Amino acid sequence: MGKLFHGAITALVTPFKNNSIDEEAYRKLIDKQIAEGIHGLVPCGSTGESATLSHKEHEAVIEICIDQVNHRVPVLAGSGSNNTTEAIQLTKFAKKAGADGALLITPYYNKPTQEGLYQHYAAIAREVDIPMILYNVPGRTGCNMLPPVLGRLARDFPNIVGVKEATGSLTQGSEVIETCPKDFLVLSGDDFTALPLMCIGGSGVISVSSNIVPKAMADMCNAFERNDLAEAVRLHHELFALHKAMFIETNPVPVKKALELMGQIDGTVRLPLCEMSSDNVAKLKTILAQYKLI
Repeated sequence: MGKLFHGAITALVTPFKNNSIDEEAYRKLIDKQIAEGIHGLVPCGSTGESATLSHKEHEAVIEICIDQVNHRVPVLAGSGSNNTTEAIQLTKFAKKAGADGALLITPYYNKPTQEGLYQHYAAIAREVDIPMILYNVPGRTGCNMLPPVLGRLARDFPNIVGVKEATGSLTQGSEVIETCPKDFLVLSGDDFTALPLMCIGGSGVISVSSNIVPKAMADMCNAFERNDLAEAVRLHHELFALHKAMFIETNPVPVKKALELMGQIDGTVRLPLCEMSSDNVAKLKTILAQYKLI
């Protein structure tokens, strides 16, 4: 299982049209990702606007992704919640639908203690036998899952196989790698730290930028895996300005606008997210033109 989730894994956007899931655009986006060599896909992560999907829509997005992928790459389905019972239900659905694993965000808003985090994930791991990647993103949740708790969970539950580490801290990333079992997967949750984290023992990245440049992100990870560090470093620096552009406003607003400008989807986002400012659209167009994406 340790080799299943590695390299460049795209945190897919969810295309909308007339406030409904645009299934045709979503399927085309998935096919393009796979054709360009991406190593895995995540439906219903935060980039997929899972917070504003109904339960029925959440299930549909996962099912469409699994169907369109058709076993060509691993599918890591977002199934987390700040309600433990709901997270269990969503994770059971992901397993039943045929996902290869589940991505589970730390509970947001509740602000659980470290022991509360342990008990939350322990409850899910006991109920659902599916490989689980935990998702630590304090900037969105207000909650930082510390390395000792992560190590405890990894040792106690063999189906907890990794973490999406999105603190942006290489210090915490190092502590996670030191604390957890040797085969535990540490995936960067930030495009900016993908290569640095791999250099200290990480396994890859769950990427926003790969929505628009899947080949380049996959190429960087492939270069690192074949020990061509010079090429990996070159690509890291080449992509850095694009990574920054993807966060000039709250994710996934810029990446959806970029995909719209590239003619792949309607860039609509759901409230409380909203259309990018005209100034930032102009900046985004300049960057995309520099990368010959538009």
